Amino acid sequence: MLRSSNILLIFKTKFRDIKTIFRDIKTIFRDITCFNGSGNASIQSSSKIFEYDHAMYQDGLGSRFSRFVYSSLHEAPILESLRLKLDRKSGALDIGLWVRTAVKRSVRELDIDMPFIFAPVILPWSLYTGGCKTLVTWKLSNMTLVDAFSLPASFPFLKELSLVHMKYPSEEFVNEFLSNCPVLEDLAVEQCSDDNVTGLSVKIPSLKNLSLRKSTDIDEDKTCGYVVDAPSLESFEVLDHSGEFCVIENNMPEIVYAYLDINYSHPWKILRSISSAKQLELCLASSKEYPVGTVFHNLVYLMLCTCEPEWLNLLLFLLRDSPKLRFLRFEQYHPIRPSEQRLWWSEPSSVPECILSSLEILEWVKYEGIEEEKEIVAFILGNARLLNKATISSTSTDPVKKLEMLKELSFLSRCSSTCHLTFD
Repeated sequence: MLRSSNILLIFKTKFRDIKTIFRDIKTIFRDITCFNGSGNASIQSSSKIFEYDHAMYQDGLGSRFSRFVYSSLHEAPILESLRLKLDRKSGALDIGLWVRTAVKRSVRELDIDMPFIFAPVILPWSLYTGGCKTLVTWKLSNMTLVDAFSLPASFPFLKELSLVHMKYPSEEFVNEFLSNCPVLEDLAVEQCSDDNVTGLSVKIPSLKNLSLRKSTDIDEDKTCGYVVDAPSLESFEVLDHSGEFCVIENNMPEIVYAYLDINYSHPWKILRSISSAKQLELCLASSKEYPVGTVFHNLVYLMLCTCEPEWLNLLLFLLRDSPKLRFLRFEQYHPIRPSEQRLWWSEPSSVPECILSSLEILEWVKYEGIEEEKEIVAFILGNARLLNKATISSTSTDPVKKLEMLKELSFLSRCSSTCHLTFD
């Protein structure tokens, strides 16, 4: 038989275990909170990570949402990440208060996404002083920064920065801001109209990934562009249909991937700077002044947009200068302007080395079956000895037209006995 003292000991042990379990349940319930309209907002948080979405707050009262955010942040002893997805009901003063609270708790990731509001959102000075000592990831969207003081010397730990549709006090402000990020590795900038920046300067030796984009509402008559000096860059994206230039001050020998969708009249210095790339996606307005002698020794993947009038010339140049190309894709990214004169396909006097000895996959998206397209496909199928797969897809909804395309493609001779042709 169990003695009474043993029974009491067992009871105390079990009770202590139940208390521990109950405390753990309370902790989990506190750390993962789901509110909705009657006293709840849609918030996901842990003791170190807080994520808020104002759109999920059903009662629509900005004041109640603001009080809840502040109170929950105020109770957190340490704040690893603060992510805010806000709307027009969110006030600039509230954002400043939340950010100050996060800075006091050594925030490492700050992500603020909100629609543009007319009153400028002034981020508190503590973010530039205390915050700059801890921030590793910083993402801002649709905000206006006001330069109340000079910037601090450095953001010593900032590695990832995203600035989308921002407005700045001056061009000097944003260029100085970027130069104060000595270990930055990932930078994404999407400019909007009236952002007070005409020449964005990105000179960061540590940078590995860079994405530069301009929104379509920017005035095309405004002279603007980029200056880039990032010798460690591995991924480079530029989407700009309104700018005039992108100056690359030094080659980028570490580049692996590059995406260029630009209408600059002289884009060739950029191509020369990224000749080490393994993967290229290009939509270029001109093939004039192509950099003769530039060889893409490492290029295995090429995507070429077919919307520009001179794309056929560019294709021939790139096929000639890419001896290891294995994957070739054509796609029309943008509508074709009917007023522009299109070039006719002219078969080269000699077959490019990549067609003969390395090309394995051909893809054509938005194939229309016009004469020059058929001639290009016929040239590749007839000469590509190692081609394994050719996939052609059309956007036509006319079944008769699609059947005719399929018949024409099926009758084309193929140099490779293992080539499988697919048409959609």
